[in-house]
Amino acid sequence: MNKIILFLISIIYVVLVSCEEIIPAAPAENELLDGPTEDLSHGEQLQFLKGDIAFNDEVFSSATGLGPGFVATSCGSCHAGDGKGHPFTTLTRFGQTLPNTLPDLSIGGPQLQNRAIPGFEPEQLPGGVPFMKFTPPAVTGLGFLAALTDQQILQNVDSLDLDGDGISGVPNFITPPPYFEQKWFHQPLNGKIIGRFGKKAAAIDLLQQTVGAYNQDMGVTSTFEPIDPMSQLSTDPEVSDQTIRDVVFYLRTLKAPIPRSEENSQMLQGKVLFTEIECSSCHIPEWTTPDSDIEALSNKTFYPYTDLLLHDMGSGLDDGATEGSAETYEWRTPPLWGLGLSPNSQGGSFFLMHDGRARSIEEAIVLHGGEAENSKNRFTALSGADKEALINFLKSL
Repeated sequence: MNKIILFLISIIYVVLVSCEEIIPAAPAENELLDGPTEDLSHGEQLQFLKGDIAFNDEVFSSATGLGPGFVATSCGSCHAGDGKGHPFTTLTRFGQTLPNTLPDLSIGGPQLQNRAIPGFEPEQLPGGVPFMKFTPPAVTGLGFLAALTDQQILQNVDSLDLDGDGISGVPNFITPPPYFEQKWFHQPLNGKIIGRFGKKAAAIDLLQQTVGAYNQDMGVTSTFEPIDPMSQLSTDPEVSDQTIRDVVFYLRTLKAPIPRSEENSQMLQGKVLFTEIECSSCHIPEWTTPDSDIEALSNKTFYPYTDLLLHDMGSGLDDGATEGSAETYEWRTPPLWGLGLSPNSQGGSFFLMHDGRARSIEEAIVLHGGEAENSKNRFTALSGADKEALINFLKSL
């Protein structure tokens, strides 16, 4: 009997040791973009989970509301692991070529539905029409940006470049949609509200961003956006208000990207260089949230490396199309946190800038123009070792 027991114990030991060698270790938390922010209540964790399922697991078909024209079949297909999208899921926006005008819906704007369900034809981009390509951004940490007040964002506006640094960021003022829910931290100007999400900062909040994505990216209507983007006809809601709210909550409570190798001497050198060549003038490192209706987001200091403002990026990045009050050559400063993890969701390679045209961080820097021209020139003048330190610092964010 004792021999049998010893034999069973030895078998169990062998199995356990073998499993340790076969099963790979879980990735470190700072290697992942997805996951909830800390200190959510039990109820908030449950809503986060519901939003997570709707965002990452729900795949639409023609039977559940997809199309007839669409770009993607789910939220997660554009934001794998909550990270950046791939050129396959890049969006095409067109129909508005001047600031403060409406997109021309008669030619199919504001977005091209380049795929279609059986029985329908995908939209074709009209000939000779200026357009913009938008690679889907990472979605982590958005709740911290959403929690900032308009006044905090406006503190960095210098439209006349009064300090003479060549930087003159401006907000994109957006006419709010009918369902917009104004909060205490919004500061309207002539009926318009500052946009802070999207490549041109054309979405005021995460509700507008989410509703627009369901409608324009997947052709899925809701009570917020009941008009089918291809037919321009009103349809019954194809996604519930509760699902929309759950996804918005999920986006608000995704954790902020966690830096890696912060104390590495090369990273510290790169961080100093980042400030010295004045990249931090637009990519502002540090912000602190005010009080929030979600306690876990209240009074938290975070490091997104953005000012959420529009900047003139030069003729090389002028696509001739625009959104809201932005000029065609103006782009919102994208957050840099999580930059080094971008290849994880982009097929192992970098696809950077608003349309994914840059295949490396260095190429993205060199494509900067306009207000960023001086910083770009300072970067190109750096030694090879200093360039490497700066790029590795950016990869660590």
